[in-house]
Amino acid sequence: MTQTVLTAANITHTYELGPHQVTVLHDINIEIRAGEVLLLAGPSGSGKTTLLQILGCLLKPTSGQVIVCGERASGRDSEALAALRLRYFGFVFQAYNLFPVLTATENVMVALDLLGVGKQQAMERARALLIKVGLGERLDSYPSQLSGGQRQRVAIARSMAAGPPILMADEPTAALDAESGQKAMQLFCALAKQNHAVVIVTHDPRIFHLADRIIHLEDGRITRCETAPRRWPHEKESAG
Repeated sequence: MTQTVLTAANITHTYELGPHQVTVLHDINIEIRAGEVLLLAGPSGSGKTTLLQILGCLLKPTSGQVIVCGERASGRDSEALAALRLRYFGFVFQAYNLFPVLTATENVMVALDLLGVGKQQAMERARALLIKVGLGERLDSYPSQLSGGQRQRVAIARSMAAGPPILMADEPTAALDAESGQKAMQLFCALAKQNHAVVIVTHDPRIFHLADRIIHLEDGRITRCETAPRRWPHEKESAG
């Protein structure tokens, strides 16, 4: 049986808007398994990004439980949550979130520095990851010298640096053309094949066929869940 690495139980989230309380998530229940690509899909305002942030322990829910690899996230302070994220998660964002004054190699090294990895070892690991995502010729390039697709690959390499069991991506293909988006998805699918859980927020139908499951949200509620055998893309490069 495939291992469950992340569980969300009865998740509700509200925020204050003037004198009113707005509920953006209503009683969400999800189990996420190692080795799967799970998409959170829905229109803008459906709550999918808020849900991703709660699943990734970036945001505390108003009520409910998040359990990561057997550890409860609820009740932890900010420092303990940061340690939990560092141990179990890698994050990829639509805006890439790369440091403009650092090279591709140095951007990946940042994640390893947080883990206390020595400089030489971090550099070797960062360069190996960039080669595996197809950027062997751009190791010393700055973000401004890279295309959108290449910057996203740097971000994916950085998310993989610590070998986390769970990868979280927020609209990773939205700003990319079709070819670059497919290459990014090849990397995510390759990671799932290596038993990582990959959770992607998207409204990009071009990548739906690559998912094991698609959870559709609307107005903060799960409206349906689709399960289908993933059709693996042909992979020119592997990730690991």
